[in-house]
Amino acid sequence: MSSPSDGFECQWRPSPWLLRGYWLVISVLGSALLLIDGPLWARGLAALLALVHGCWVLPRHLRLSHPAAYRGLRCNAQGWQVFSAQQGWQAIELNPDSLALPLIVLLRFRLVGQRRLRAICIARDSLTADQHRRLRVRLKFSRHRWAVAK
Repeated sequence: MSSPSDGFECQWRPSPWLLRGYWLVISVLGSALLLIDGPLWARGLAALLALVHGCWVLPRHLRLSHPAAYRGLRCNAQGWQVFSAQQGWQAIELNPDSLALPLIVLLRFRLVGQRRLRAICIARDSLTADQHRRLRVRLKFSRHRWAVAK
């Protein structure tokens, strides 16, 4: 097993598969709104909420074009940290319900000093195969993965 001083860092790119999946879900929602028999105001409100959600999610989580989008993760002697262009490297505390699966890594965390939980979805096509495997191994077997950053 690697020692805690061994560093790990990865920077990911937008995932085409996550973007396609999001567009598929939005298409199904649009079709359902057209086919459902309900008040026009309710369908319009649902379409507006879907549009607002897309305006928030696309640049921050799928296209990674917003300055606040998390694009990197590292683990070193100071603990786990995430990177965004707006804030730089920030210390985080990983949540135990994070998942590391072969196709996707769902990373749930909170910034140190904050209560709000955040999530990052890192698909297999966002990283090289070796980096994705190393990230999964690090998340599954790191002794200090739930420790608060120093």
